[in-house]
Amino acid sequence: MKLIIFDLDGTLVDSALDIALSVNELLTVMERDPLPLPRIENFIGDGVRKLLERSLEGASDDELDRAHALYLPIYRRRLLEHTKTYPGVRETLLALTAQRSLAVLTNKPVRESRLLLEGLDLDRFFRAVYGGDSFPTRKPDPTGTLELMRELGAEAGETLFVGDSAVDFATARRASIRFCLVTYGIGTETMNSEPDFRLNDLRELLTIVNA
Repeated sequence: MKLIIFDLDGTLVDSALDIALSVNELLTVMERDPLPLPRIENFIGDGVRKLLERSLEGASDDELDRAHALYLPIYRRRLLEHTKTYPGVRETLLALTAQRSLAVLTNKPVRESRLLLEGLDLDRFFRAVYGGDSFPTRKPDPTGTLELMRELGAEAGETLFVGDSAVDFATARRASIRFCLVTYGIGTETMNSEPDFRLNDLRELLTIVNA
């Protein structure tokens, strides 16, 4: 493996609570009733617009535009209140980065993604970080994955995608690369296909890539 591409939320960091609390603060501002936190957590993974569409059921395009403008400052303020890395993430990245290129491809906006990685001192491990607004399309479209492969000089057979959801799985398949599912993430319940590899702890990734 020359290149390992990681999803962010639900794969490297447990950010669901901060996202859900931010959505409920937004709903209060927009004079809507708050939602149960687990329900909001099920809406995560397809980018901010989809998160807000699902949370503001029946909202018009104008309402969603206003919600988007209000949500990002709210979330940015809460970004690292409860968010933390999953067990083994830091040591795994440290071990991998010595011999391989690492990158992040997420549907979270790129500014917030980079702020989060910097705040958790993870940014130093990645040669590239792309978000849901970095390209005209987002995951599961393979554009971001293919751009990372081109930019970092890796062929399909040398690249692995690590994520927690069906969106990540579809992204890998559309780019014709292998996929590794982490079973502890936010979107694991969406998976109804069999990944190439399955991890209960990110540290198990070292065994896979060194095999």
